[in-house]
Amino acid sequence: MKKSTLHILLGLLTAAYSLTSCEDAINIKTETGPTELVVDGWITNKPGPQTVRLTLSAAYFDNSPARPALGAEVTVIDDKGTVYAFTDANGKGIYTWAPKSDTVALGRVGGKYALQIRYDGEEYAATNEIKRVPKIDSLAYEEESFPINPPEGPKDGYLAQFYARDFVGLNDTYWIRPLKGGKPYGTDPGNISLVYDASFSPGSPSDGLVFIQPLRQSINVNQLFSAGDTVGVELHSITLESYYFLFQVRQETTNGGIFAVPPANIPTNISNKNANGKKALGFFGASAVSRAETVIDPKKARPKE
Repeated sequence: MKKSTLHILLGLLTAAYSLTSCEDAINIKTETGPTELVVDGWITNKPGPQTVRLTLSAAYFDNSPARPALGAEVTVIDDKGTVYAFTDANGKGIYTWAPKSDTVALGRVGGKYALQIRYDGEEYAATNEIKRVPKIDSLAYEEESFPINPPEGPKDGYLAQFYARDFVGLNDTYWIRPLKGGKPYGTDPGNISLVYDASFSPGSPSDGLVFIQPLRQSINVNQLFSAGDTVGVELHSITLESYYFLFQVRQETTNGGIFAVPPANIPTNISNKNANGKKALGFFGASAVSRAETVIDPKKARPKE
């Protein structure tokens, strides 16, 4: 027998033995890093209260609810020098600014905002601005049937879409937030729908055009609507930094299967004023909001093509 053939047979026998041998349990010990402040704040030009949620990071395998960060001082300062104080009235780490009237808004288009947080002897800061947002021209819906039952909703119903036109000028970015019954739905991070100049991403010749159809129909979130449902959309203007933050949130959330890549930390715009101080996680965003809603009326639905 040739020497090379013998090596191949020995290799096959070794592989077969390894497949039939006992498996030993391996307990992986992971290091628990330092607890860090996690910031979830997003202000808008919508009238009414605004909130900034503060929690504390936990170990990787800790599935318990996030612990609130209590006793912080939270303020937002705009480019005109107005200071907005946020307080945690219920002791749950949800810091709220409430206007004297529900018709008063904190944010305005073109405004720049600085978030400042004092917590556990550290001072954190972040900045963002509110960009322009196009008007939603209309909402439409048509009869539709799915070949199989969708994850939610009926098999036969109505497919909705909205119409909006991107501003002329490159690098306008938006976040589409679907509404059902007047409230956001389909809020899983994997469903985040982002727009870059009326298309999905940079490089498309879509500046100044009506949003492409897949984006217009993203308000359905893998379902059909029924007659009488209230369907709607909020279109949020966002900065490029916010666009890439949300893009990475969606990417990491859906990172799985045979094409998965090694997970990566999502960058934050929260910084510690002390370069040697504790780090923070999360994001501080700002948006102008365009909103539209309609009730599904079979008499007004477009027929199925």
